[in-house]
Amino acid sequence: MRILVFGENGQVGSALMRLLGDQHEVRGLDQADLDLAQSDQVESTIHAYAPDWVINASAYTAVDKAESEVELVDAINHLAPAAMARACASLNCGLLHYSTDYVFDGSAERPYLENHQPNPQSVYGSTKLAGERAVMRECPQAIILRTAWVYAEQGANFVKTMLRLAGERDELGVVADQFGSPTLAYDLAKVSVSIIENTPLEQLRDVAGVYHATGSGMTSWYGFAREIFSLAGKDIKLNAISTEDYPTPAPRPKYSVLSNEKLQRVFGVALPAWQESLAKTIKT
Repeated sequence: MRILVFGENGQVGSALMRLLGDQHEVRGLDQADLDLAQSDQVESTIHAYAPDWVINASAYTAVDKAESEVELVDAINHLAPAAMARACASLNCGLLHYSTDYVFDGSAERPYLENHQPNPQSVYGSTKLAGERAVMRECPQAIILRTAWVYAEQGANFVKTMLRLAGERDELGVVADQFGSPTLAYDLAKVSVSIIENTPLEQLRDVAGVYHATGSGMTSWYGFAREIFSLAGKDIKLNAISTEDYPTPAPRPKYSVLSNEKLQRVFGVALPAWQESLAKTIKT
């Protein structure tokens, strides 16, 4: 298949390029290759390549900085995916788009289902929700995977930050009242590839829609950090703090655990337990 990947150098994009490269004709693009804020260029690029699938692994993800760059964030997280969806609809090709737990407000007490009412509390969350809605409106054969707490061996992420801080400090405070599911980028990419390779284009409209795709299980940022340090053999004093003790420009959802039941039921795929994937990452 001919596959076009936006965000090839990101955490998920890099994993996708590795997994897809040997079996498919893949072209990857990043911000240096194409300005996602220019929607007309996004559409013309897709039409010129004429792919079977487009995967949008690109996004504006600097959550706090997004609060002061609303127009740019909206262009990348909302208008660019809308342009991708229009192009895919006109070419009748598949579109796989990633979204986020930030579309929810974090007030739930049990894992969010796909049909739970979104209520984003940040610019990042609001623009990602607008992107979701535009994709589904413009492209009836699109699949959206909402994910959360993504990390990888490369890029800026919580795991790398914790390991760096462990080498700089003897004591560290980490938020213990926000809960979610750590997700290894490679696991998410692997599930994505399985969906693409096992879903015929003519059947896409039957399974199109929003799905949740995160590592199995849940923890807090404090619990995540504790497991990171334990696996890495780091001797550091870890203190549990509250959200109020660590204020940020953009509010974080206190509970953003997503149910993966629909993903498993429809596509027969699941991501491993977050502890299992973290252990493999730390040991490598």
